[in-house]
Amino acid sequence: MFKDSYKVMGVMSGTSLDGIDLAYIHFTIKNQKWSFEILKSTTVSYPMDWLNKLKIAVGFSKEELSTLNEEYTDFLGNTIHNFIEKNFISELDAVCSHGHTILHQPQNGFTLQIGNLPKISRIINQTTVCDFRVQDVELGGQGAPLVPIGDRILFSEYDYCLNLGGFSNVSFEDNGKRIAFDISPVNTVLNFYANTFGLNYDDKGQLARSGNLNNDLLNELNSLEYYRKSYPKSLGFEFVKEVVLPLIERFSIDSKDKMHTFIEHIAIQTAFALPKKEGKLLITGGGAYNDFLIELMQVHLPKISITIPDAKTIEFKEALIFALLGVLKLRNEINVLSSVTGAKYDHSSGCIYQ
Repeated sequence: MFKDSYKVMGVMSGTSLDGIDLAYIHFTIKNQKWSFEILKSTTVSYPMDWLNKLKIAVGFSKEELSTLNEEYTDFLGNTIHNFIEKNFISELDAVCSHGHTILHQPQNGFTLQIGNLPKISRIINQTTVCDFRVQDVELGGQGAPLVPIGDRILFSEYDYCLNLGGFSNVSFEDNGKRIAFDISPVNTVLNFYANTFGLNYDDKGQLARSGNLNNDLLNELNSLEYYRKSYPKSLGFEFVKEVVLPLIERFSIDSKDKMHTFIEHIAIQTAFALPKKEGKLLITGGGAYNDFLIELMQVHLPKISITIPDAKTIEFKEALIFALLGVLKLRNEINVLSSVTGAKYDHSSGCIYQ
């Protein structure tokens, strides 16, 4: 008989490199309906040496990646351990950790999230559920996005759930199936240009707002092959490094103009991605704080009702849902949907380290 109450941690590090999100969550299930409360949460920023390593790791050799994985597992484990100690957390069924994506090449049957080595459970002295993406890729899926099952279970009152992180992804119901896919890069590109001004990010999109739209760049961005592909589909940092940034850098225009144009591009692709241009849209992730981006989305989706939730939900929704994925894995219940990833069948993914 399964429990009806779980206290777990969700741990997430996104491609935008904002830091490591940690959330201590209480889940309950009653009459097959899940509810949650985020009890404690924080984001731990990366030290500069780790930030620099993670930015260039996509080009590492196999041996360098192996070393990085060992070192990052130690770093992540200690970060989790410190959070548990600092918050005096004694009741904990499991730590559910995504790790950090370095390589994502599902078309080649390969994805790598570092920080998921078995030793992490010894470092934190807790049952650990992690490495959620590999099994799906082995089953012919994209290994992403994995959040949509959490959207279905925890946020079913919304027609669309949109996350604006390093990349944007959306999920929604279509004829009884959950559909989800990555839409476009977001903060992976915007933060790159914010960095050129000595900033970690563009606060509320003010820099981008002060720039001008470049229609030639916009047209080229909107013409990229990825946007013509049907789902399931997903994006990795390789797409930004090898395709998007080289395209933008061909244009000798001010960085503010590049940012302004890219935000217009994000808004257009978001509108294009939603099959029905009406209903309720929940927006989470760091991009929810980009007022300029949200305004342009509303312009392109005038009949959509946009909801920006409380700060905890905005910032920790992915950590929350990976915590839920971990709980579902502990219960041996489906936590990855083939309708989303394109895998051969629905499955219960992840590794459990006692």
